[in-house]
Amino acid sequence: MVVRASPGTAPWEAVPAHEQLFVLITGANSGIGLGTAQRLIDDFLATRSLASHLVLLPTTRSNTKSLQAIREIRAYAVHAAQTSAGLRSRAGADYKWQDTVARIHVLSLPLDLCDLRAVRRFAGRLRRGTVSNPPGLEGEYLVDVRVPRLDSVVFNAAYGGWAGCDYPRAVWSILTKGLVQSVTWPTFKNALPTTILNERESYNYPVKPLLGEVFAACVFGHYMLAHELLPLLSRSSSAAVAPGRIVWSSSLEAVTGVFTIDDLQGFTRPQAYESAKRLTDVLALTCSLTAARPFSSRWLTIDNDDAASEKQQAAVPPKVYLTHPGIVASTLFPVPWFLFWAYELVLVVSRWLGSPWHTVDGYTGAKAAVWVALQDQPALDAAGADRIKWGSSSDRNLTVDVKKTEVEGWGWEGRPEDAAALAADTAVGVLHKSRGRKHGVVDVTAEDIVRFEELGARCWKEMEELRAEWEDVLEDEEEDE
Repeated sequence: MVVRASPGTAPWEAVPAHEQLFVLITGANSGIGLGTAQRLIDDFLATRSLASHLVLLPTTRSNTKSLQAIREIRAYAVHAAQTSAGLRSRAGADYKWQDTVARIHVLSLPLDLCDLRAVRRFAGRLRRGTVSNPPGLEGEYLVDVRVPRLDSVVFNAAYGGWAGCDYPRAVWSILTKGLVQSVTWPTFKNALPTTILNERESYNYPVKPLLGEVFAACVFGHYMLAHELLPLLSRSSSAAVAPGRIVWSSSLEAVTGVFTIDDLQGFTRPQAYESAKRLTDVLALTCSLTAARPFSSRWLTIDNDDAASEKQQAAVPPKVYLTHPGIVASTLFPVPWFLFWAYELVLVVSRWLGSPWHTVDGYTGAKAAVWVALQDQPALDAAGADRIKWGSSSDRNLTVDVKKTEVEGWGWEGRPEDAAALAADTAVGVLHKSRGRKHGVVDVTAEDIVRFEELGARCWKEMEELRAEWEDVLEDEEEDE
């Protein structure tokens, strides 16, 4: 049976704005993205009122994958509603799982982050028009509905650009560095030369400016998307709901040596994915700092076109946060299918050996991003959450939590911390700052943090210049149509 929403109406419109939560997740048909949608359902139902509605907007690369994602997420919502003892306890004897399922809505649209024209069209439809799920669904079929705002966008989608593993080098790494260090910061992945998208006929890009595939999939596509979605992420100063949140997903492999500002897109280096994640760290952590603000503020300002009112121009911009999933057994990692079981086993063993970072599965790896998306704004502000890289963590007892992550050149919170400061950390178990550090990492100094902020300003300047170049290209094309 197909249940159609009337054009122009949506089921979440029956409740006030503070009882709604809209979360967009890129790359959500499998892995960590799908796990993010599933964990959002569980944690939302456990913490929000029994009248609240969750609207998930998972993006995928095709209509077929969107249909798959919708079905899987809906099936998970049904299972959660039917089996949750907490919901039954809160609702009492009159609990009906069908009522809970009716508060979870999934609206999936295809999005190729390497296609900047498609990114603009996608954002334009969300901002100014109505959207619908692909045809072919049973159950609630959302048709021509409006999305009034976005509370969080979780930038999960990525592309690794690897061809496989150097297995002799992997063995040597394990023998010399140990298992946990080797599979947390692997140095044995064989990277492909990054593809220049301008050379692909399917994208039909001009010769310049150049655009690298890994850079676009991991960083720049999201960067352009966030700016285009600002009307949905920003709030008026009198709004009853908190500012939107841009939640970047990074990696533990985002170390100092993989990135240089002189090769922003990783054209000449063999670690384009790791470079993109290091750039993500630098951009997210320096976004609100003085040196970067002249450039980051442009990114967070709604464009004058799009009929933006003075009220919109004076809007409160979204907050920017940084997370990572830990180490997940993902198909992104370049191991053949017949060895995937061994890869998973190695990660499980690493967790058993005491690593805080080996979350293994996408649902566990989604903890940090979901935590940031669901926390009350005062709690995030009190924690200085925009200055911290929040990681998903799990111990050998499978206790899952969020853990502050050390960033080379920045530390844990953008301040110098020596051995005495580490000893004073009140976190316990695997959440203690001393647990899960990379071998050879150096305690951050005040000078390091100054250099990190300076690097951030340079990165923001480069990103804004590149965005302006591409916007000129795309706008010229649109005028010629």
